Amino acid sequence: MAKQMNYHTIHQIFSRFQEAEPEPKGELDHTNVYTLVVAVALSAQATDVGVNKATKALFEIADTPQKMLNLGLEGLTEHIKTIGLFRQKAKNVMKMSQILVEEYGGEVPSSRAALESLPGVGRKTANVVLNMWWDIPAQAVDTHIFRFGNRSGVAPGKDVVVVERAIEDNIPAEFQRHAHHWMILHGRYTCKARKPMCGTCLIRDLCEFEDKEYD
Repeated sequence: MAKQMNYHTIHQIFSRFQEAEPEPKGELDHTNVYTLVVAVALSAQATDVGVNKATKALFEIADTPQKMLNLGLEGLTEHIKTIGLFRQKAKNVMKMSQILVEEYGGEVPSSRAALESLPGVGRKTANVVLNMWWDIPAQAVDTHIFRFGNRSGVAPGKDVVVVERAIEDNIPAEFQRHAHHWMILHGRYTCKARKPMCGTCLIRDLCEFEDKEYD
């Protein structure tokens, strides 16, 4: 784990990310906030590509909680059976949809606490939804961000909560809204787990990672 990077270097890093991609976007397909919640919940231990393939037809017929309930558990399960842990995820989506209809009038709540109270929605999912839909600078720490934060020194920490706090505390406010997407995309495509692409990395001269590879 790298040491905590100083403010000036972090500012340089995110300035470069911003210049390269001013408006980074998440890669999960969705049509509204409800389908975003469902997609993010389904993405646990699955790839965005795999989730998008499974939800393409699903969201055409079930893009609201009531429509999902109308589809039923068996119908939902059939659509998402290619996704890992699909049976439990299907049950959670149905329970979530039922709660949204009965307690929230079919609308997705916009507070972290309310989101986290929904079946299958943890802190990471709630933060993704708050960030992507309501533009709240919530930081969802997944495996890519955890790896990048620790390797680079931008946000080191022994667990996701510590890394999340480090991101909020140490990344300048002007970059907070898009920080999540810049880091996840960088971790997914450049700062890879097994073979980081240090030779073509945008921030290789600023990163604290000691085992850089340049081939």
